[in-house]
Amino acid sequence: MDLRAKGSRLRLGRVSEPGRLYHITTVTYGRHPVFKDLTACRTLIKVLREQAEVRLVPTYAFVIMPDHLHWLMQLNHEPLSRVVARVKSLSALWIEELRWQRGFHDHALRREEDVRKVARYLVANPLRAGLVTSIGDYPHWDAAWL
Repeated sequence: MDLRAKGSRLRLGRVSEPGRLYHITTVTYGRHPVFKDLTACRTLIKVLREQAEVRLVPTYAFVIMPDHLHWLMQLNHEPLSRVVARVKSLSALWIEELRWQRGFHDHALRREEDVRKVARYLVANPLRAGLVTSIGDYPHWDAAWL
């Protein structure tokens, strides 16, 4: 399947609702494991934190896997696609070998969803992937409540 067609399908039906929490997943181009590198991870974390501080896009949790990012954030007044594009653009600018695949997957949390449960699921990705035996052993995650 053409990656452009897949990226376009990801955008169908996407709604940007200010104040809504979103779980974003975005993948490196060709699933290249750019984030096996500590400096690349720290740079992406810096970009996420700057979004919270400067752009008022709060981050509730994230985990950086070797080839993708899971990010639980609250949308501000900007369209979701613009916020994600900015994170991808800034991180690619600072991480020389980083290229992102087009598009991203988003899940708008419903009002009744337990945000802490979503955050726990998100940061447990390294456990499920077999990268570590304890989440405390994985350095590239954070969550507001954990």
